[in-house]
Amino acid sequence: MSTVEQYDEAIALKESGKMDEAVSKLEQITQDEPSFALAHAALSVFYQQLGRNDYAVSEAKKVCELEPEDPFSYMSMSLVSQKAGRIPEAEQALAQAMEKQFAARKSDA
Repeated sequence: MSTVEQYDEAIALKESGKMDEAVSKLEQITQDEPSFALAHAALSVFYQQLGRNDYAVSEAKKVCELEPEDPFSYMSMSLVSQKAGRIPEAEQALAQAMEKQFAARKSDA
């Protein structure tokens, strides 16, 4: 089964109310394919929903490392950090998101 198929299976597990199984599947994916950013992003959201804020922030940081030019990565990091009560980190990530977005627009012009 491909990594994408495993990811889709994890999302289906979450949607059917099997959050713990979804998280386990995503954790396995990130161990097998550490550079698969979508799995890290989903883990960040799922950990946040489970109240596992330290893990959520850690996974959001990993997404930013894997996708350093993607403004959405930093926006997600900002939201996760804010929900975790880490306001300085949230503000820093938001500033980075805005910087990346500005750079993307400037290069498109």
